[in-house]
Amino acid sequence: MIGYNETNDEFLALHSFLAQHSADVEEAVRKAAAAEIMPRFRQLGLHEVDQKSGPHDLVTDADRLAEQHLTEALGALLPGSVVVGEEAVHANPATYDAIRGDAPVWIVDPVDGTRQFVHGDDGFCTLVALAQHGVLLASWTYAAARDQLATAVRGQGAFLDGERLLSGAPEPGRDLEVATSHPDYTTDDEKRALRPLWTDGVAPRACGSAGLEYLAVARGELDATAFSWEAAWDHAAGILLVEEAGGAHLTHTGEPFRITGRNALPFTAARDAATARRVAGLLRQ
Repeated sequence: MIGYNETNDEFLALHSFLAQHSADVEEAVRKAAAAEIMPRFRQLGLHEVDQKSGPHDLVTDADRLAEQHLTEALGALLPGSVVVGEEAVHANPATYDAIRGDAPVWIVDPVDGTRQFVHGDDGFCTLVALAQHGVLLASWTYAAARDQLATAVRGQGAFLDGERLLSGAPEPGRDLEVATSHPDYTTDDEKRALRPLWTDGVAPRACGSAGLEYLAVARGELDATAFSWEAAWDHAAGILLVEEAGGAHLTHTGEPFRITGRNALPFTAARDAATARRVAGLLRQ
C-alpha cells in the first residue's frame, strides 16, 4: 500500500475523474435506489427477505438488486475499477481482497440498515466510497426515503444536499452522545470492550444505520461513534464524510482507522480530534 500523494499519477487521474463524473456517480446511486430499493420500501413480501448469519442479519431482494445495479453502473463509469459490495463478499469472501489491491475500488453497501428497511423505518441509506491503495477519495451517503444525499471528496469538504457540513465540537460540560455497536450484533467480548463508555460524562446508545450515524457526527448532531467491527462497506463512506466535515477517527490504540483492515478494535469517529482522543482513551481501559 502506498501513501496518499496528490502528485501521484494514479491519484491525479482519480481526482480528474471525480471532477468530471461526481454527478454521474450521484445519478447512479439515485437510480439504483429508485429502481430497486424504494419500490420495495414498506412493500416487501416474505419471499424477498432472507437471513445470512442469523435472525438479525437480514438481506433482501433490494440489497442484492441495488448492488448489482451499482456494480454495473460504477464499473462502466470508471473502466479498470473493481467493486467490493457487501452482498458479493457474502457470496465470495475473497472479493474483499480487492480493497488491498492496486485498482481503484468502489466500496458499496446497497442498503445500510437493512433491519430498519425491512421494518418500514426510513433510517436506512445507500453507501458508496471510492478508494485506491487504502486511501478514501470520495463518498456518497444517500438516504433515499428522506431524500438526503451527503457527499465528500478528499480535500474538498463534506456536503449535505449542497450545504457544507462542519461537525464542530461538543458543548463543554455536556455528556458526550456516543452511538455504539448494537448489542444484537456484538459478541460478549465486544460488549466488554465497549463497556468503559458507560461512565460519567458519556451517554451511549445503540446505533442504527452506521452510515446515518456517521452523517449525524458530520452534522454535529452526534458527538461520536464507537464500533467493534471493521467491514469497509459500513465505514468507508462515513469515515471520509466525518474527516471532511472536520472530525477525526481513531482505534483504541490511537491509530487512524484503516479501510484495509487489521485495526485494533473498537474504534471511534468523532466530531473533533479532542473527542476522538477522549473516546479512544476510554476504550483503552
